[in-house]
Amino acid sequence: MNPAADIVIAYSTVPPQETGRISQALLERHLVACVSIVPVRSVYWWKGKICDDCEDLLIMKTRSARVEELIAALRSIHPYEVPEIVVLPVMAGNPSYLDWVRGETRDGM
Repeated sequence: MNPAADIVIAYSTVPPQETGRISQALLERHLVACVSIVPVRSVYWWKGKICDDCEDLLIMKTRSARVEELIAALRSIHPYEVPEIVVLPVMAGNPSYLDWVRGETRDGM
């Protein structure tokens, strides 16, 4: 079995002014162990026109068992009509880091 099989990385872009509020809310609920924040420029189609916006990319580390709760929480607190929420599996990693992610995202914390 892959020792990282239960760990995932979730991505979401948010307006910079919302980064702190959203990150804090997810951390307080222990839905994520860590949120890394990277400023990005997103160019995309929206409602028939091309948009060009500065956003923050949230890179969130969690367990696959918390993904549905994470998606629901993000959808409820995210200001976008259709927020980007993408989840990718972790194939390998530092075992002690992966254990830390597991510990910080335990159910019932």
